[in-house]
Amino acid sequence: MTSLGPRPFYHQLSHNLIALALITLAIYLGQDIIVPLAMAGLIAVLLHPVEGWLIRMGVPKVLAISLAVTLAILIVAGVTVLLSMQLADFSDELPKLKRNINDTYRDIRRWVRREYSLSYRQQDQYIQKAQTQTLENFQGGETLGVVTGPLGTLILLPIYIFLLLYYRAMLIHFMVVLFTEKHTTKVKEVLHEIKAIIQSYMVGLLLETTCVAVLNCIGLLILNVQYAILLGIMAAILNLVPYIGGLVATVLAVLVTFISHPEIDTILGVVGIFLAVQFVDNNFLVPLVIGSKVRINALVSIIGVLVGGALAGVSGMFLSIPAIAMLKVVFDRVEGLEPWGILLGDQTPEDEKGSLFRFVKKKKRELTDDPAE
Repeated sequence: MTSLGPRPFYHQLSHNLIALALITLAIYLGQDIIVPLAMAGLIAVLLHPVEGWLIRMGVPKVLAISLAVTLAILIVAGVTVLLSMQLADFSDELPKLKRNINDTYRDIRRWVRREYSLSYRQQDQYIQKAQTQTLENFQGGETLGVVTGPLGTLILLPIYIFLLLYYRAMLIHFMVVLFTEKHTTKVKEVLHEIKAIIQSYMVGLLLETTCVAVLNCIGLLILNVQYAILLGIMAAILNLVPYIGGLVATVLAVLVTFISHPEIDTILGVVGIFLAVQFVDNNFLVPLVIGSKVRINALVSIIGVLVGGALAGVSGMFLSIPAIAMLKVVFDRVEGLEPWGILLGDQTPEDEKGSLFRFVKKKKRELTDDPAE
């Protein structure tokens, strides 16, 4: 019986695209379950060294996992309390902010009337129509899910983290025995590298976020901007969303600053501070702190962030980069998927001194030397 030759390219491509479409559909339809599990998985990988250290100190496994999860909850609660204190100070200025908003609102209405010949009555009609549509949307049946969804996730997240840490060995064993015995070594290598990448990415992300928050706060405090701590920390948290978060943080900071400090020099100073911090972050902090573990090119990163946002909102945008990094690890080690790993990576043929071209030539030689031909 003659051995079958390699499958045609269109055959492999169609299978890959069908699998990608099914995975995308599953994420979109099951995002309420998959996204919290994915977030819990990232945090569980981050907390695993803490759990391991506690176990080595003689703490029982269940207690060690409980202490690690409690530590994470306390850190998040501390940041939340700090932001709440800043928001409380912010609420004390609401009368002043309301006056500034009203003044700005009147100026905008005069400008619209002058530039677009829309009377105040016509403007009021447009505003009332927009308000009516907004109220109708909030009165829909999905509003309860929008409000209770995050609360349910916050309750389930610690439970997911605890269970993932507790059953970690069983899950790894399942992934190993899922494939044939000849692939055991490769599966273990892939799982080990994925774990290393996620740990490196999450630890680096926390350090980067802390540095960005400190730089933002220092810059805003130098400019004597109100709510500098609040704006600096919120901007650093928004910066967790790659590429898009920094832009949203800058716009938000400018809007809040404009309400309390309408001076043009202060607004330009805030923009300059955020641009400078973004420059330092992108060119120094990310390469130095996060390192070279997550080697994904910018084009794929931006597209992945947008696709993640379309599938699962802000959480999907945050999860997109580690998900792409894990896919690259798998693609680089599965026969037939290596080109997709090259597509996701950030190394061009010039950077590799033609090694990618040598990879293509090697594949061609393998096909030429195939006995089936």
